[in-house]
Amino acid sequence: LKPFWLKPLWLKVRIEGSGGPSSVCRHIAKSVSILSFAMAATLVVPSDITIMEEKKSIGKRRLGLLEQTGLLFTAPMLHIHYSKMDRGDMRAVLSKKYDGEDTSAACNICTVRQESVRKSVVATNFMWGTAGGMTGLVWWSFRRYNYQSRLVALPFVFYGGTFVGRALGDVITLRNAEFARDRFLASLPAKTYFTAN
Repeated sequence: LKPFWLKPLWLKVRIEGSGGPSSVCRHIAKSVSILSFAMAATLVVPSDITIMEEKKSIGKRRLGLLEQTGLLFTAPMLHIHYSKMDRGDMRAVLSKKYDGEDTSAACNICTVRQESVRKSVVATNFMWGTAGGMTGLVWWSFRRYNYQSRLVALPFVFYGGTFVGRALGDVITLRNAEFARDRFLASLPAKTYFTAN
């Protein structure tokens, strides 16, 4: 199997056949320039909001217990487009400390984003806790039945429990009462692909 950037070169050399070493060198040079362009297009850099957070940060903030467990229960993420925040990005947002006396709009955006991310992370505990609790109750209710009946019921109850737990966590953390602007700020990605403009 040939890499994607060598495939056009390989096909062109085969089609041309007897182009000689010089034509092969020209095609290799052309492919290397294409490769360097492709690598520049996939360079991952901090987003604008991350740069602003670093600029306004005055130190490190210690994470609470529910924040640490919420990050622990957050599933890992495979980035393709870098359109969401993963566990490490959330930890970076939560571990920044801002000046409480700074009344600038930029600092307000950073603190509102941090609070919204905190609510989302803390609500994750209630999502998994509710799902696990409902599954445990169903397991106990089916204690006199055979294991086949348990295996039929438990996956559906656990999956449904994640939805109930998500709604319960949003109510407990008051995430359901936050503005759409706050939710949007929390959803902004911390990293993005580098673009020339």
